[in-house]
Amino acid sequence: MQCSQSLPGNISSTPGQRRSTWLVTPASAPGRFEAAAASGSDVALLDLEDSVPADGKNAARAAVIGCLSQSGGSVGSGDTVLGVRLNAPATVHGLRDLVAIAESGARPAVLVVPKVESARDVEIVAKIIDAGDGQRRVWALIETPLGIQRLNAILQTPVLAGVLFGAADYAAAAQCRLNSRALWHPRSVLAAGAAAAGLPAIDSPYFDLLDADGLKREADEAAELGYLGKVAIHPRQLPVIEESFRPTAQELATARAVVAAADAADGEITTVDGHMVGPPLIAAARALTARAGAITASTTLMEARSE
Repeated sequence: MQCSQSLPGNISSTPGQRRSTWLVTPASAPGRFEAAAASGSDVALLDLEDSVPADGKNAARAAVIGCLSQSGGSVGSGDTVLGVRLNAPATVHGLRDLVAIAESGARPAVLVVPKVESARDVEIVAKIIDAGDGQRRVWALIETPLGIQRLNAILQTPVLAGVLFGAADYAAAAQCRLNSRALWHPRSVLAAGAAAAGLPAIDSPYFDLLDADGLKREADEAAELGYLGKVAIHPRQLPVIEESFRPTAQELATARAVVAAADAADGEITTVDGHMVGPPLIAAARALTARAGAITASTTLMEARSE
């Protein structure tokens, strides 16, 4: 597999503050790796699991290792970080994935572990892939009812970097519909649990590529629930997702007004436009303005590099 020599310049192994857009690319299609790197997504996720048929696993793994090795696993200064979704560690191909990455010496910034149903699933991967740099790189993909039931223990794993929700596998395991109403409970539980643990949560992909309105509706729901971002299965979905997780001009103006009023009040409860503003609303406003600042800085840098 020929991983483009321009890839290291586009992919960073150092996680930034943004994680709103994740573009998943089949690891069996190495010709798409460079396009994923140039897509502008926050994470370019090379998938060794569901998108790769059983007879293509070995070739896909070799392609990913080749790409990781050429990029050094720790080289690059772009805003897109390199990620890999492994096969489940309890499977033969999952074990082969782990051994191959460990022996290569390369370490992607994001390692997604599918079918996580216990803290041990995360701990095993983190121990094998440890780079000795103290960086949290393992993300747990929660996609079964048992994973939701054991969520608290999973989220307490010290090495965990974040969690993702897998809607399709969850719906299959729970024998429920693959729609917003049927999945509202597990999505809400995962978002709330991650927030309690101080970890980011990323929502499942939206699978209808032709339904931009449905994608926008589901991405808006995810943002309202507290998810930090959402996975895309095609580059055309990225702008829609980005819009849903970017504060609107009105939200940002209100947040800035709240912060200004709070600073002027010097710790006292105050009002903004007739609404009482206390510590919880002030904390939320400060978080929103900080997030907006990070997005603006990242966008400016990307635009400057493209000129």
